[in-house]
Amino acid sequence: MSELITADLVDLDLSADTKEAAARSLAERMVAAGRVTDLDGFLADVAAREKQMPTGLDGGIGIPHCRSAHVTEPTLAFGRSAARIDFGAADGPADLIFLIAAPAGADSDHLTILSSLARQLMNADFTDALRSADRPEQAAALIRGEERSAPAAEGTGTERSEGEEPAAAGESAAAGEPAAAEPGAAEATDSEPVAPFRIVAVTSCPTGIAHTYMAAESLENAGREAGVELVVETQGSAGFDKLPAATIAAADAVIFAHDVEVRDKARFAGKPTVDVGVKAGINRPAELIAEARGKAARGEVGAPADGTAGGSAPMDEDGPAGDGFGTRLRKWLMTGVSYMVPFVAAGGLLIALAFAIGGYEIASAKSVADHFVWAESSSWAALLFQIGSAAFTFLVPVLAGYIAYGMADRPGLVPGFVGGYIATTIKAGFLGGLVAGLIAGAVVMGIQRFKVPAALRGIMPVVVIPLISSAIVGVLMFVVIGKPIASAQEAMTDWLNGLSGANAIGLGVLLGLMMCFDLGGPVNKVAYAFATGGIAVSDPSTGSLKIMAAVMAAGMVPPLALALATTVRGRLFTKTERENGKAAWVLGASFITEGAIPFAAADPLRVIPSSMVGGAVTGALSMAFDCTLRAPHGGIFVVPLIGQPFLYLLAIVAGTVVSAGLVVFLKGLRKTAEAEGTGQTGGKAAPGGTTEDESKVAVAA
Repeated sequence: MSELITADLVDLDLSADTKEAAARSLAERMVAAGRVTDLDGFLADVAAREKQMPTGLDGGIGIPHCRSAHVTEPTLAFGRSAARIDFGAADGPADLIFLIAAPAGADSDHLTILSSLARQLMNADFTDALRSADRPEQAAALIRGEERSAPAAEGTGTERSEGEEPAAAGESAAAGEPAAAEPGAAEATDSEPVAPFRIVAVTSCPTGIAHTYMAAESLENAGREAGVELVVETQGSAGFDKLPAATIAAADAVIFAHDVEVRDKARFAGKPTVDVGVKAGINRPAELIAEARGKAARGEVGAPADGTAGGSAPMDEDGPAGDGFGTRLRKWLMTGVSYMVPFVAAGGLLIALAFAIGGYEIASAKSVADHFVWAESSSWAALLFQIGSAAFTFLVPVLAGYIAYGMADRPGLVPGFVGGYIATTIKAGFLGGLVAGLIAGAVVMGIQRFKVPAALRGIMPVVVIPLISSAIVGVLMFVVIGKPIASAQEAMTDWLNGLSGANAIGLGVLLGLMMCFDLGGPVNKVAYAFATGGIAVSDPSTGSLKIMAAVMAAGMVPPLALALATTVRGRLFTKTERENGKAAWVLGASFITEGAIPFAAADPLRVIPSSMVGGAVTGALSMAFDCTLRAPHGGIFVVPLIGQPFLYLLAIVAGTVVSAGLVVFLKGLRKTAEAEGTGQTGGKAAPGGTTEDESKVAVAA
């Protein structure tokens, strides 16, 4: 096993002035050391991770990091920038930059070393020593833990040196006496000692390498300062050791600092819970501890697996600037849609297969339970149709249930499913399911805010919350808002059926733009959910079938366009992108819009607008040609089920050619500008077999 970092991977005079340039400079050292096999592919993965959440930390630290198939072994490169580089930290740019690279199947030993580094970054002595290091060998030794930084103050018995391992899961993080207890901390009286306040915490982040362990270290340090017993379970890439059940049972409160779902969350049932993003655990641990103590004092209780004990979604607090109600609403809706999509795909494709075997008249077949004939194709078609229809009956309840789940976690499921089912019985449809899910989640979140006696906390999530919330949602859906929503749904259906001419084409343009805007992201899913909701009935309208056709056609365009562009003008793309282009042919043909994401991550300002224009063209043509589609998925493999199939394929080809042409044109302009700026037409050879000009494409702004 090679050393995590060597002197060759250290740059004490990093000259880059942007985070992209800094990542490229450090990544080139990894390539030279044989730790990274494809520079552009690796940088695309770094950029994609950076988009999830800024990697700047308070104290002048930037930690760009990712897991990548282009990394041969866990590796760390370090750069020190006098100019300082903006990585999105609240307190300003960073002068210490750590580029962390982990392979897709990194072993736990190396990941443990990486997690130890993440904890060290919370130690001011360590970062000060790195700022004063005058040789790359010295900096590398410091990071490896072979050379101690400035010693901690003596005599307290609570400080840790860089080479010392953090407290293991299940051990008290406050092993020694706290230097000073804050107001409200456990105090000893002359007659009887008072037990300290106990908190258990869980930290996790998307990559599970850096933020997970930095949040743990920050919370542990703040716990010691506050005189609190605080034990952290880190759910990182190296796996996790569950906190002992006895430790959880003895805890007075829980802190979740996470950006991915906490595993086995139900273990923390009935505890006052603070639920925030992982960066909150790093940047304001003392506030979280104070909030946990306040909730415990007020008797506020979180339900099993409750992701919103404080009334907001786990990743909403301390998130990027601008995260407000609109962002949270989008996340809740996308949670419902993501769980609904498998039902749509399974049910829709079964129905499509039934139509292919037995024709559209099979929809009027009677139940096959008592009339099934093994040797008759019509019986098989009727059977497939009825199974698919059964799957479709779950669409609205699943949508509503998991919208409520996204808002209030597990306690939201019962009232959400109940409200969704009621929406189907009163013919409120897809729109009714959306409203029912939101109401169910809001009701549960409201109930969770009430202070309840300790004796009732155990039955709250299993009896009280499902009972009260289901009753409230049921009354509202049956008596108050259900019928108006059903009327609105009927009006929308009539409007869709009446679309023709310019109105239909305009809708096709809008749907095409939405499908290609974020390539499988929230906006794409909204358009897709709108289309599938229209056909998720036993007898969908013609307008709904046209919308489904336009949505699928537009969603196929981005990967097909990039595949075509890499074929006709390969020199404008990196070697990795040309390989991705081969796979994009299949992904696009299968209606997997996400096949264009690697290209968009590397060059969003050229790829995304080009995709949107092509998608709009295809959506408009599909509507203009009156193409229809009864299957919610399948790409070219369900062409026999498409109305006007030849015109439908023509619409897809037209959009693909337009998108590919725009991508080639825009990339060609950029390449020409770069050549003029350097006074040459060819670039210097870069690692990975591409030219320097080609490699720059991967980090286009």
